[in-house]
Amino acid sequence: MTKPKVSKKTGTRAKVAAHLTTGSGAPDIVVRTLENAIGAQVREYRKHAGLTVSELASVADISTGMLSKIENGQISPSLSTLQLLASALNLPLTMLLASYDRGRGCSYVKKGEGVAIRRRGTKVGHNYQLLGQSLGGDVAVEPYLITLNKDADTYTEFRHAGIEFLYMLSGKVSYAHGERSYLLEAGDSMMFDSSELHGPDKLHELPAIYLSIIIYERR
Repeated sequence: MTKPKVSKKTGTRAKVAAHLTTGSGAPDIVVRTLENAIGAQVREYRKHAGLTVSELASVADISTGMLSKIENGQISPSLSTLQLLASALNLPLTMLLASYDRGRGCSYVKKGEGVAIRRRGTKVGHNYQLLGQSLGGDVAVEPYLITLNKDADTYTEFRHAGIEFLYMLSGKVSYAHGERSYLLEAGDSMMFDSSELHGPDKLHELPAIYLSIIIYERR
């Protein structure tokens, strides 16, 4: 039996493609089943309602064990069970299926059209523009374009859950994290545990503009 011929061009392309990896340590994509999607929705809406597993199970008139298995995607609940859960959460049944039907999220913002957001730094002249929103999932991502205008003041009392990444676009500031301070100029970046006190402690050249990306686990 003769082997099919593979052109040098095709073989070279395959070799190149094999090396075109991102270098990221992110794991491979895990395909979510309908059971996983429903379980994640039930858990998210339960937490938004401030209910424990046992409390929601009691209101929906199902066992705590069954609800736990549903939230963990271990069983496929019947439509009648889903209706009980939706009623207990005061939601239409379709809301529990929405994340499975929805395509993978994409947030697109044109230049200058980021939503102005009031955050803790706003009171000292730090202006925030939200550049996008993560659409569901266990991890939330908040990208901001932050501008420190001429009337801005220092503020080192920021503290919140998650990891924060900063990338300096223009201007010059010293940015405190814990007991240390770091000089940031255009092109500089830093990433840190944002549960530690942080914020700009010296404003050397204003206006200063930088990108801030906050990543944290949804609760």
